[in-house]
Amino acid sequence: MNRYVFSTTKTTTYRFPTHTNLLVMDRAEATTSESFITVMEPGESPPLHKHDDTEQVFYVLSGQGRLEIGEDAHDEGLLNPGDLVRIPPGTLHRVPCVGNAPLRYLVIDCFPGGRPTHEPTWDDHVAVICHENGWDVDTVKKN
Repeated sequence: MNRYVFSTTKTTTYRFPTHTNLLVMDRAEATTSESFITVMEPGESPPLHKHDDTEQVFYVLSGQGRLEIGEDAHDEGLLNPGDLVRIPPGTLHRVPCVGNAPLRYLVIDCFPGGRPTHEPTWDDHVAVICHENGWDVDTVKKN
């Protein structure tokens, strides 16, 4: 069955040690994309990372972040509500929350080569992220 509308308020929560992801649309429900909302509390930051098979687009909803790019995590500038960010495949990046309020941004992952066959679902991707960072996958998914 095709789904065309996905709620950004009725999501599944994934609480990692460094940030939270609210799954909006699982990659298993699309051909070449997925979507989630990232939430970071003040001072939180995901690890510096890259996605070789994914182009990412971020749209800042609220809060303030800082875009850091490359092996040296050089500062590309502050991110504010309304800003749109594009991260090309294979680009090291992270976005720490630098404000006094939580940072929330909508993420749209695009898979130029099609849905990754080695991680065909969001939960498969989460398992890989947890394994790579030494996190307990069983404590990450909340609902």
